[in-house]
Amino acid sequence: MKRALVCGAGGFIAGHLVKKLKREGYWVRGVDIKEHEFSKTAADEFLVLDLREKQNCKAALSIQGAKFDEVYQLAADMGGMGFIHSAECEIMHNSMLINVHMTHAAATMGIPRYFFSSSVCVYRDMQPGEPELTEADAIPAHPDNEYGWEKLYTERMAMAYGRRYGMQVRIARFQNCYGAEGTWTGGREKAPAATCRKVAEAEDGGTIEVWGDGTAIRSYTHVNDMVEGVYLLMQSDLEGAVNIGCPQYVTVKELVDTVIEVSGKKIKVKYVPGPVGVQSRNFSNARIYSLGWQPKVFLKGGIQLTYPWIEAQVNAARQK
Repeated sequence: MKRALVCGAGGFIAGHLVKKLKREGYWVRGVDIKEHEFSKTAADEFLVLDLREKQNCKAALSIQGAKFDEVYQLAADMGGMGFIHSAECEIMHNSMLINVHMTHAAATMGIPRYFFSSSVCVYRDMQPGEPELTEADAIPAHPDNEYGWEKLYTERMAMAYGRRYGMQVRIARFQNCYGAEGTWTGGREKAPAATCRKVAEAEDGGTIEVWGDGTAIRSYTHVNDMVEGVYLLMQSDLEGAVNIGCPQYVTVKELVDTVIEVSGKKIKVKYVPGPVGVQSRNFSNARIYSLGWQPKVFLKGGIQLTYPWIEAQVNAARQK
């Protein structure tokens, strides 16, 4: 039985990843600064640890009489576009401490395989219609925000430790992951969750506000597809950064219209000033496709899986 450590297991993607690894027959330890907010962890063992502290990273990796076969490092201080633009210092300080200490501890303690969750925020702003960017096109670097700079530095740090200590490093650049059991309120939620919440809270015939003018272009990747890609990548020999994302690109307006359609409500939309991020995204997924990965969930189907869960959270909050 393989042993895996999942860092950030109290959060959204890592929480789903724990369930995936359990289905694959792993013994899993989850670790995070908090327990999962929305569901009981599927991990065999869960440790509440602040991974900004060096000794806690060592404690997370320590297992009596053995060592972990795989470490999945998804712990980070992050959120949606509003949080990314308002908490630059917290993101760079907290996430960098986690990654410096965890990468060093894993390498020096002899972990054979190490996964790091990066982001397409490492890429520059794009204009609609530009050719796809490959992973190599992140350099020369010009990320749109400090979150992207931190991710890019950590990618290079992990690969440097891999070279020195013989640790097999796998890196995925995530594209806008969404789904059930993720942050849906409080300022850290991402666009799909925020839109679902606003529509769920609105009365039929009401109006919601959306940042920007609706023309920004994105790809939204359902969490089920994301964790399948992570697992395939970790088992592979594919070195270097790998984009994982749905090839269906839509405008923010199309996202909003899809949520409204799934809700069954008639909702008006008012576009207002606010942080939007880059104008467009368009990335090659050829490297992850080479492993046999293909997305199974596209936007409408993903919102049909996500909206009812967020609507239930909104209704439960109203009853408190």
